[in-house]
Amino acid sequence: MHAVSAAESSSKVETPGGAPVRDLRRVHVHPDYWYPLAWSHELKRGKAHGVRFAGEPIVLVRTESGKVFALEDRCAHRQVPLHGGVVDGEAIRCCYHGWTYDCTGSCIDVPYLGRERLPNGVRAYPCREVEGLIFVFPGNAELAKSTPLPPLGSVANKAYKTRRFGREVACHYSFMHENLMDMNHQFLHRRQMGQMRARSLGRRRGDDWVEVDYTFSREAGQQPIGEALVFGQSRQGSKTKHKDVMTIRTQYPYQTLQIRTSEGTLVMDLWIIYVPLDAEQRTNRTFGLLSVKRPKVGVLLDIAWPLLVWFTERIFKEDRWIVEREQEAHDAQGADWNHEVFPVINELRDLLRECGAPPARRVIPIEPEVAPQSCAS
Repeated sequence: MHAVSAAESSSKVETPGGAPVRDLRRVHVHPDYWYPLAWSHELKRGKAHGVRFAGEPIVLVRTESGKVFALEDRCAHRQVPLHGGVVDGEAIRCCYHGWTYDCTGSCIDVPYLGRERLPNGVRAYPCREVEGLIFVFPGNAELAKSTPLPPLGSVANKAYKTRRFGREVACHYSFMHENLMDMNHQFLHRRQMGQMRARSLGRRRGDDWVEVDYTFSREAGQQPIGEALVFGQSRQGSKTKHKDVMTIRTQYPYQTLQIRTSEGTLVMDLWIIYVPLDAEQRTNRTFGLLSVKRPKVGVLLDIAWPLLVWFTERIFKEDRWIVEREQEAHDAQGADWNHEVFPVINELRDLLRECGAPPARRVIPIEPEVAPQSCAS
């Protein structure tokens, strides 16, 4: 016999037709992908840094030689966090009793036991560092070699200037995917961008991806400088001959946004991922790479870069505020009561359900009744 948790019993809701649908806000990300867990600058040489993935504590270690590895952030001895320890050459030593682990998670030294009686070690995670990001593969380690790292847009292209950004956001990662893909929410940013109208040009769907194209017209307000920097030239008025196309794509579990001019020039290239931090996946950390094509006089972008940073920060602040309100509504209502009408968002939700981790059945064992024992006198 087993008991089922309340969270599991409420993980499904019904459509208007009565068919049960898995509540997307309770679908966990699939762990069998590469996820960035820290920026390279956060992990200094000879130091350890504690991070989390979906509630699991992970320690990132940069050895004296500069190599990076990732382990379960619990010493096998007393379960204290290893990130509080000391990096010793190419290994990490627990701060409590000095147990030492190498990059494979093997315990290679217990000072008071001797090397001939070493205990078991801790779990090691596949780990790679690329373009200023430290990626970890939190799922089945055997799949890491056959699973490629995601393409990171134009970050390595010298024709583009890249901004690295990220924040913690108190919502399920699916709200973030929906917010970026649904450009009908531009009304939210009317104070920053004026009144913009998005028009969907069409959508496409594959086994693990969905994407949509947009064009925009300005209905009121002046074009912000930050927006002009992104597009590379003025886009005043709704009757302009320019037809820039924005393509937003969720290639599970990553997301991209690209803007191309009518001539096909890629002027903005965004790569972004939302990494769940807590076990319930109600908080995520965003890692974003925003690349903007340099104009013919490249120094102009460098001079104006602080304005672009200011502009994008204000946009992100509004987006973060609204998705956190969505999460609060879900938690207050106990289920997803959204009435979504935009087809591409419904397709996106189906994709996130299908590609997410399978539902876990929480089994609570029922202990047999045991007669109370008397204490010895």
